[in-house]
Amino acid sequence: MLKPETIALLPKVELHCHLDGSLSLACIKQLANNIGKDLNMSDEEILKHAQAPETTQSLLEYLERFDFVLPLLQSYVNLEMAAYDVARQAAEDNVKYIEIRFAPGQHLEKNLTLEEAVEAVIAGAARAEEDFDIVVNILLCGLRQVPLERLEKLLPLFDEIADNHLVGFDLAGDEVNYPQVKFKKLLEKVTSRGVQVTLHAGECPGCAQNIIDSVEMGATRIGHGIMTKDIPEYQEILTKLGIVLEMAPSSNFQTKAISNLSEYPFMALYKRGIHVTINTDNRTVSNTSLQKEYEKIANWYDFQISDFERVNHYAIDGAFISEDEKVLLHQRFSEEYAKIEKS
Repeated sequence: MLKPETIALLPKVELHCHLDGSLSLACIKQLANNIGKDLNMSDEEILKHAQAPETTQSLLEYLERFDFVLPLLQSYVNLEMAAYDVARQAAEDNVKYIEIRFAPGQHLEKNLTLEEAVEAVIAGAARAEEDFDIVVNILLCGLRQVPLERLEKLLPLFDEIADNHLVGFDLAGDEVNYPQVKFKKLLEKVTSRGVQVTLHAGECPGCAQNIIDSVEMGATRIGHGIMTKDIPEYQEILTKLGIVLEMAPSSNFQTKAISNLSEYPFMALYKRGIHVTINTDNRTVSNTSLQKEYEKIANWYDFQISDFERVNHYAIDGAFISEDEKVLLHQRFSEEYAKIEKS
């Protein structure tokens, strides 16, 4: 099995990381201080509110953890700081390219506009790029449980914010009660703008149809996609189209997408040639890092350096960047992995 110190050397790509679920303890405390809020809690108590326990019983229970930090993310300064903090943590994991997603409509309680919320996160991403060896791009996330008329207000942002850091759109939230088909017209408006799309789908038992619907609605990536295991007849199509699955081992167990390792389809899908990738989802809520996620995959499946290189090339293929940028990233990763293999 690969040693943790070897895994730490591996350059990595992360495509699926939520801003509000990934704040470090120090950042949470600083955000509270910035707005004059006395948390009046020990570090252990803060983490108890911010982290989902191993005994979490469902995706909805997992999502409750976001309620704790959202009040701290209602100002430009705090959103900028949060984006920087998440990118900094990723850089410590040797992540060279990351896409951080967030729902701007969740950050308007103190009179920020949608545009200001997005610009704040972009500013934090840009500052991180100056300080660390990492490229940071941003995805706008719509929450399924939000009324459609509010979700549609996100779409003009792709026209109004002329910044290369803003690269794609996502839908997240309650997949059971708000299946993908309810958002067909919304997604048509997104893709008609030329905006690239990744959608949370197949994250809960019985949700496999959402994966098929997502691809048919223009998604080139699927957030989690665990229930791909339940649609073997569709797996060949996913492989042929090069659809990328953004899997996150710790989160996938906590949300009870699966209950035990024998049910987890990561290795079976990988062997089938489906473009699986490894992500944190929520660093804080799942008490994880990309280093820890890689260590789990290495331990469970005896993944070797060449295997991790392959899933990173899958991630580069799926990244919402230009073909020229992909070529450069592929080249860099091939060279760096070759050096690690030889050492």
